[in-house]
Formats: sequence, C-alpha cells, structure tokens
Amino acid sequence: MQKLFETIKIINGVPQFLEFHQQRFNYSRRILFNSTEEIALNRVIQTPPLSGVYRCRVIYSETIESVEYIRYEARTFSTFKVVVADDLDYEFKYLQRDSLNHLVQLKGQADDILIVKQGLVTDTAIANVAFWYQDRWLTPARPLLTGTTRERLLQAHQIYPAPIRVEELTRFSKMALLNAMVGFYVVEDFKI
Repeated sequence: MQKLFETIKIINGVPQFLEFHQQRFNYSRRILFNSTEEIALNRVIQTPPLSGVYRCRVIYSETIESVEYIRYEARTFSTFKVVVADDLDYEFKYLQRDSLNHLVQLKGQADDILIVKQGLVTDTAIANVAFWYQDRWLTPARPLLTGTTRERLLQAHQIYPAPIRVEELTRFSKMALLNAMVGFYVVEDFKI
C-alpha cells in the first residue's frame, strides 16, 4: 500500500494554512483508499516545544502512521536544469519518490530541476512554479502535483493557470517556487 505525506509549516507553534492541507489529505484518502472517515489534522498535530519554524510531516495511508517535526532550514534557488519526464505520474504526494529522486540526480550543478512533460513545464522536484509575464504570475495549467500553496494563490487570484511550453521560458523575467515551506519564493534572475 502506497504511503503519502503532507508537509505543514509551523511558525512559533501555529500551523500555516491548515485548511488547504486538510482538503488534500482527505481527498487523497478518499480517492486512493476509499476512506469516508475524515481525520482532523488540527487534532493530530502537536506544536513543537521550541519557537521558530518547523516542518511538520504527516505520513499516512488510510490512517495516520506518524507525525514528525523537523526544524526548517531554508535553501536558496537560482539555477534549474530542464528534465523531460513524459511518463512521470505524481498526482498524489507519495512518500515513495524514487522516480523524482532519479530525476534530481540529473541536475548536475543546478539548484533543482524543472520538469517538462509532453513539452509543457510542470513543477520542480520540490515545488510548483509560477513565471512573471507582463503584469501577472502564470502557473502551469497542468502541474504534476496540485500543491496547497498553488491552490491558495489561485483562489486568491494572485496567480493564473496557463500552458507554459519549455521554449517560452526565455520570455519570463522572474520565476517563483510555491510550496508550503517556501511560500511564494521569487527568483529574480533565474537561470535554466
């Protein structure tokens, strides 16, 4: 049975945007495990003993298997290697990430990979993406994984879905990574 995980940012004891994680958590359990019983994440997550920023990792299948708390260490990103993965399927946030980890090994000196599927940009290995074009942020219309930060920003009309072809990357002046831990991380001068 495939295990999944949910990553939740905790700042000074407060889980961030928990309702979006809750929606994806229950949706994944319903679709993959035919589970109709909802589990409230706010009852499972205990706040870490120290102040600061933590990554809460909830590992689950039909039920929650474990909850981990890891102090968050921010990374920087500026260079990305384009990797084609036409057959990659990562619709759910699986704990087993061998296919993604294999692609990451191809990055060379880049900070992360930018995954292209059937000629369209999707995600990096760790985040959804958005690109600044003229007066708005565009995010790939078909990401590998529907991230919680991406969903929240779409609902707030701060990003807009669009098909983004790999050959169009040069027309964008900025790039952003979107995930629960980095939030909306803008890369002013990204290199492909």
